[in-house]
Amino acid sequence: MSIWTYANPVKLRFGEGALDDIGALAAGRPYLLVTHPEGALQVWRNRVIERAGTPLVVVDDIEPNPSLQLLEHICARIGEARIKPELIIALGGGSVIDSAKFLAAGHCAYASVVAYLEEGTPTGTPSLPLIAVPTTSGTGSDLTKWATIWDPVRGRKLSLDRDDLYAEAALVDPRLTASLPWSLTLATGLDAFSHALESIWNRNANPVTRGYAVQAARDILTGLPRLQADLDDKDARRLLALGAARAGLAFSNTQTALAHNISYAITLGHGVPHGIACSFCLPEVMLAARGVSTECDAALTEIFADLAVAPAKLRTFLSSLGVAGSPLEFGVAAKEWRAIVADAFDGPRGRNFIGTIEQFPAL
Repeated sequence: MSIWTYANPVKLRFGEGALDDIGALAAGRPYLLVTHPEGALQVWRNRVIERAGTPLVVVDDIEPNPSLQLLEHICARIGEARIKPELIIALGGGSVIDSAKFLAAGHCAYASVVAYLEEGTPTGTPSLPLIAVPTTSGTGSDLTKWATIWDPVRGRKLSLDRDDLYAEAALVDPRLTASLPWSLTLATGLDAFSHALESIWNRNANPVTRGYAVQAARDILTGLPRLQADLDDKDARRLLALGAARAGLAFSNTQTALAHNISYAITLGHGVPHGIACSFCLPEVMLAARGVSTECDAALTEIFADLAVAPAKLRTFLSSLGVAGSPLEFGVAAKEWRAIVADAFDGPRGRNFIGTIEQFPAL
């Protein structure tokens, strides 16, 4: 059976020096710069400004897991400045790029995007163009049309999903990840690893997406342990960035699957970083996927060699990186875990998974 693969429209530049294309891509358009406040990014912020010109406004108070409350405050501040950007440049990790997509979708107007998120009400105008410059290797937001927005007040995760939210261009420059501490390197790298595996055991997968995903998983399996040993390993940084980009190209076509649907409750309810929350249960998800599809099994064999021991091999890999192997270690009791898994199978991403709940190992 053939499965559609949708072309990814993002103009992707990968490699050392990719950031230096920002001026030509911005092309003199008045822009809003969305970024992080960390001092380590100051040199890259300055590089963007040198090449693209002075931004109309800099938004640099983005927090992990951007919330509706934060974005409402940012939109109000931009509204008070009475500016009209023609472009948004996002320099940062997934939270920055997702926040930039929220701002792009409503031309920095909060109410119209919330109405779209909650009721599907059209915002009335196409999104502002976006150039994404990721400073982490993991989220894939630079290559997808989705943005994850959180509402901790009501305990929910919201997803922007619009064809006009693909970035106009993504500049993936591994140099920008060099200052990341191990905790962020690990969490974002495992998010990318999850994207790769989740696009393999996926109802929307095909040989093209699985090809990207297999190579992405190999890149990350090689790069992460090397960075655990030496955070200054430039070639390992390049491998991790390449793996994240390949995973982004894979799951931008398939979406994610069960592990991501499981992760939302773990992050919202227990504060576990997203990349850890969506990766710690991958061995169990693999057990439920194994044997369902010959194409999926073949792809997993390309990554792990022996499918019979692949889940155990993956658990050993995660443990070696310091990732807990049980929901109990995140404060999730057995009853809650069973409810989370059941809800995840019924969720929009869980329905992409090729396996069934009967195949999923019980806690």
